[in-house]
Amino acid sequence: MTAYAIAHLRPADGPVEDEVLDYIERIQATFEPYGGRFLVHGGEAEVVEGAWPGAVVMVGFPGVAEARAWYASPAYQEILPLRTRHLDGDVVIVPGVGPEYDASATAAAMRAARDRTAQEVQRARDRTAQEV
Repeated sequence: MTAYAIAHLRPADGPVEDEVLDYIERIQATFEPYGGRFLVHGGEAEVVEGAWPGAVVMVGFPGVAEARAWYASPAYQEILPLRTRHLDGDVVIVPGVGPEYDASATAAAMRAARDRTAQEVQRARDRTAQEV
């Protein structure tokens, strides 16, 4: 199942540092061996809810294993400080969903789990009340 490495990078004060430009020049070569490719690379985000200072970068991979392997790879770890020394950001790896995905089924599973937890909490309270 496709996976994504998503970065939310906040702008630095001042001009772009040479190290950041070096990082940008070198990053693509680090994820290509893992089947990664840019899907989004710093375009202007249209903020429709909340605040979003900064840029979005999204790289698609064949799966979570490939995305993790890329991030941990010596090639990427070598260039990572070129960015982190100058830009604050958050990076996540998330699995994608397939064409058969149904959000209503996810909601139903979440509702059932919530209800089971509530029932377990109530049973524990009832036992505690009986013991007192």
